[in-house]
Amino acid sequence: MTSAALPDCVREWEELQQHYNDIQEAHRSYRQKLEELTKLQTRCSNSITRQKKKLKELSVELKKIKSAEENEKQIKEIKETIKLREKDFFEMESFLPKKNGLYLSLVLGNVNVTLLSKQAKFAYKDEYEKFKLYLTMILIVLSFVCRFLLNSRVMDAMFNFLLVWYYCTLTIRESILINNGSRGISVMDVEGIDLSFTIPFLWPILAAL
Repeated sequence: MTSAALPDCVREWEELQQHYNDIQEAHRSYRQKLEELTKLQTRCSNSITRQKKKLKELSVELKKIKSAEENEKQIKEIKETIKLREKDFFEMESFLPKKNGLYLSLVLGNVNVTLLSKQAKFAYKDEYEKFKLYLTMILIVLSFVCRFLLNSRVMDAMFNFLLVWYYCTLTIRESILINNGSRGISVMDVEGIDLSFTIPFLWPILAAL
C-alpha cells in the first residue's frame, strides 16, 4: 500500500465507523421497540380474553331475564352489539400472536407463525398458491415420466418420497394459513378442481397401464 492511498483508506474507515455507530443505534432502537411491541401484544391479548369472557357471561345473564316489552328493544340491541363485538375481536386477534393448533405444535413446537400485517398474510397466501400449483404440475409430469420413460424402483421411490414431502409441506403451510385466519383458495379450488388431490388417484391408474 502506498502512502498516497493511506489517507483514502483512513477516510473510508472513518465513514465505516460512523455507519457502524448508526447501525448500533438503529438496532438498539429496534430491540427497544420490539420489547414494547411484545408487551403491547400481551396486553391486547389479555384484554380481549377478559372482554370475551365478560361478554359471554353477560349473554348468559341476558337469556335469563324475563323483561317487559319496553325492555326487549334494549336487550336486543345489546345482543346485536355483542355479536358485532365478537367479530371485531376476531379481526383483532388475527393480528396478534396466538398459540399454535395441535398439528403445528407437534411439527413446529411453540414457534410463533402469526403474520402481523395484511401485506404479509397476502404475500404468504400468494406464495402458498404458487407452491401448490408448481409442485402439482411437476408431480404430474414426473408420474408420467416414471411410468412410461424411466420405469424403475429407484424412480418410483424418489417419486413417492417427493409426494410424501409435498403433502407434509402442504399441510404445514395450510395450517399456518388457517392459524392466520385464512385458507388457501386457488382458481382450481373455486372451479371445484384441485389438481393437488388428483395425484394419489392418478398414480395407481398409471401403474396399472
